[in-house]
Formats: sequence, structure tokens, C-alpha cells
Amino acid sequence: MKIVFSLLFAMFANLATAQSNKSNNTKPKLVIGIVIDQMRWDNVNRYRSFFKSKNGFLKLADEGASCNYNLIPYVHTVTACGHAAIYTGSVPAIHGIVGNSWFNNLTGKTEYCVEDKSVSSIGSGNQLSGKMSPKNLWTSTIGDELKLSNNFQSKVIGISLKDRGAILPAGHAANAAYWYDGETGNMISSTYYQQNLPKWATNFNNLHKVDSFYKQGWTLSLPKQVYEKNCDTDDNAYETGFYEEKVKVNFPFDLTKLIGKDYKRLFAIPQGNNLITDFAKEAIQNEQLGADSITDLLTLSFSTPDYIGHNFGPYSWESLDGYVKLDEVLADFFAYLDKKIGKDNYTLFLTADHAIAPIPGFAKKNKLPADYYVSADISKDLTNLLAANNLTKELISNVYESTIYFNHKLMDSLNISDAFLTQLISKFLESKPNVLQVVNNRNAALAPLPQLIREMLLNGYTPQRSGDLTVLLKSGVIDGYPTGASHGVFYNYDSHIPLYFYGKGIKKGNVNSMNYMTDIAPTISTLLGIQMPSGSIGKPILEVLK
Repeated sequence: MKIVFSLLFAMFANLATAQSNKSNNTKPKLVIGIVIDQMRWDNVNRYRSFFKSKNGFLKLADEGASCNYNLIPYVHTVTACGHAAIYTGSVPAIHGIVGNSWFNNLTGKTEYCVEDKSVSSIGSGNQLSGKMSPKNLWTSTIGDELKLSNNFQSKVIGISLKDRGAILPAGHAANAAYWYDGETGNMISSTYYQQNLPKWATNFNNLHKVDSFYKQGWTLSLPKQVYEKNCDTDDNAYETGFYEEKVKVNFPFDLTKLIGKDYKRLFAIPQGNNLITDFAKEAIQNEQLGADSITDLLTLSFSTPDYIGHNFGPYSWESLDGYVKLDEVLADFFAYLDKKIGKDNYTLFLTADHAIAPIPGFAKKNKLPADYYVSADISKDLTNLLAANNLTKELISNVYESTIYFNHKLMDSLNISDAFLTQLISKFLESKPNVLQVVNNRNAALAPLPQLIREMLLNGYTPQRSGDLTVLLKSGVIDGYPTGASHGVFYNYDSHIPLYFYGKGIKKGNVNSMNYMTDIAPTISTLLGIQMPSGSIGKPILEVLK
């Protein structure tokens, strides 16, 4: 009888062990989150025939899960808000990142989204570029919850050219976040994470890759006729252009004169994407990401498309060429992951933090509605309005990204009500030809607008960091400069973004139901079997999960 019990015990023990191993094997060894800074949903479809292989964007579109109606659920649609929303599953009203910068209503000072004066730069003598951390983010991220799920055994690393593109996705408990310093050409970090750069990162910086990229210059990847047929003309006065003394707006771009002098220009050339994947490979190798059964997280943000889009617009030669080159970079990186981590050992998602509007000059040339109304002009107009009503301009604390901040302390001392100032400004600005409507943010739920737009305004508002009024511009009107393109509003050209899932645990196919940027974190959390981030309001996209 004892032998029978022993055999039964051994059998059940082996079965339990097998089930446990099977359960562990359902989780990827590495999750890679990729954000393309400024990518429209239609980019892959528009550029599909120009990609040189099916192993970059098309690998995700054709072999992974493609969410075709993925939207941003808040305003303002800008970089910091987008990166925070993707990895928290939340909105600015909850995670607190209401813009790239904001006016703090409590301190009366303007703040940058990831600034932290209590920390120091590492990897660069430029202290200003390294005084950064995630302290302004109010909620947890995917990476934070992943670490909590296994007593902080997972490794989480964020990488981007932009500091906010590395720090906000990586989260509070990250092992490291690395970003690019345009003063030195180095990938740097801050003492929030560690006291010194790891040796492998220092060795990478010593290669001076930026100089080699400048030697290459920026030339066309495809025959000139392709751009002539499928893009706007190459030389336009409404493009911001590039680095030369006489602003250059057309190909080719000779960058040799920048070697050893101007490292900031890497942000705006396609090779900035190469730097990110080269650095990511070193991080995977040296930090042993995905090397064991404990899931790690690597977040990558490609900033270059944002600078190209702002300078030249989404229908330019530069935009097409930039995406063709980025596709090659992604294909090479995906091949590296297949070889290093194993094709069946990683899960990847790719999305964008925002999209972009056409340059107004381009739109007007093609008889589409478009114009400019910049925050500086709004501020100037309000100064004149207040003076005409015998009121001081100091009643307005700040105007930023079409948002108006009231000076409530001064209003109280002068016995000026919120309702009075709101009505005065709204009536004045709504008489302007480019303004759709002025909304009082606290009462956005009552605004005479479609429910979806009201919700986007509410989701983007927090009293500590948001303005009192939002100036909604008409479609095609941007808060930008006389040249170049911009983004930030609720229209689909800014808020309809791509979303692809690929790899372990992902089911191939198209998802045509509506989903949101805030659904990404719950989807990854469900895949990993971990708690959703603390402020998440999204839902898992079950259609993409096996």
C-alpha cells in the first residue's frame, strides 16, 4: 500500500511540475514595446509597396495582430502624454502627464514633464540634459507591475533619443532609462537609476557612431521618380527645412560639416533610428534581457520620425524616405530578436504616441481647409482684449498649446469671477475665423460637443496642471509655426494611430472594432498574467490574444 501511495504521490508531483512548467512557458521571455514618435495610422498602407522587404512593418501587419481603429482618448495628443498613456493604460487626468510641459497651478511655475532637479546626469558633463526622472508620473506602468509580480526580478529598460520617450515608458522601478544628449552625442541617463553608466554603455559612446552617421549623409533610398509620383514636391517654402545657413529643404543632405560640431541634428535624420537599435542590441546582450524564464521588458521609442514630420510634413519626400529607412532598421532588429531571444520567446507591440496634420501650406495648395493660430497669437489677442476692457493682462498666467491658464489669486483679489472671464474670452475668441469653440475644462462634460470630444477633454484635464480654457481649433488649423507641421488636437489626423501585436501569445489577424491607446497596457498585463497598472482605465483587446 505504501508503494502505491508513493507512486501516486510521485505521479501527481510530476504532473504538477509539468503544469507549472507549461504555465511558465506561456509567458514570453522578453516583451518589447515600440513607439514610433509621430506615426499616422495610414503610413503602413501608404508606404507598403515601397518597403524593401516583408520583414519590417509588414511582418507585424501581415503576421501579427493589426488593430485598425486604434484611437487616442484625450487631448492634448503630444509625445509625453502618449508615452505615459501607452504604458500606464491611463489618461492625463489620472497619470498627471498633461503635456510635454505645463504650468503648475500650485507653484506658479512652468514644469517639464520629466524634470527632476534632485538627480544628476551620468554619461555627460551636460548636467541640464540629465536632471530627469519619472517623478512627475502619478501612476504605475507595465514595467512597475511586472517587477511587483515577481519581487523585482524582472529587468526593465527604456531607450529613446528623447528623455521623455525613455523615462515615462520605463516607469518608476526601472533598472535604467537611456536617452540621447545632443550636446555630446552620447547616450546618457541620470542618478535616479544608477550612479554611473555601465561599462558597455560607455564603450558604446566611445564608438562615436554619430560621426559615422554624418559621414553617410542623407540620400534617397528609392529612385527619384518614386518620390515625384507619390509625394509633394521636394522644395517648398512652407517646409521648415534643415540645418544649413540658407535653410535647405530638398535632397541630398550633406552632413559632413556637422561632424564633431553639432550632434543635435541626429534627432532629425533617419540614422537616429539606427543609433537606438544599435544601443538596444547592446542592452539586450549585456543586461541579459530575455535570457531566463523571468520576463523582462524593453521599451524603445523612435524619435526621428517626429522631427522629420515637423520639419517637412507627412506628405514629403523626407517622410517617405524616413519610413523606408526605418522599415529596414526594424527588419534588422526583428531578425536580431529571432536569433538572440528566439522567435517563439518574445512578444512585441508597435504603436505611436500621436500622429500629425498636413502642413497648412500643403493643404491649402490642394484646396483643403487649413491655417495657423499659434498660442503666442492667442496670448497677444487676449492681452489686447483685456486692455480694451480695462483689465490687466496679468489675469492670464499662461497660454500653452491652445490652453489658457487663469490667475485665480489675482481674480479673487479683484473680485473677478471665473464665469465672467470665461464668457469674455470665449465670446472674443469664438469670433475668430480659425476657432471652433472655447471650452471651460472643469465643465467640459456640459460643452455642446459630441460625447467623444467631451470625454477627450475630460480625460486630458487635471486641476493641478491643466489650464482653465481649451481653445478648440477648426479642422486643419494648427497651433504651430508659419512653416512645418504640428499635432496635438482631437481630429483623426492626430489621434488615429497604428497598433500591432506580434510574437508569443498573439493571434494573427485584423481587429476592426474600436479600441484605444489605453488598452495596450491591460492587453500586455493579461498576456503576462499580472496586475494592470494602478491607474489603468483600458480593457484588454482579447481578439489579439491566443
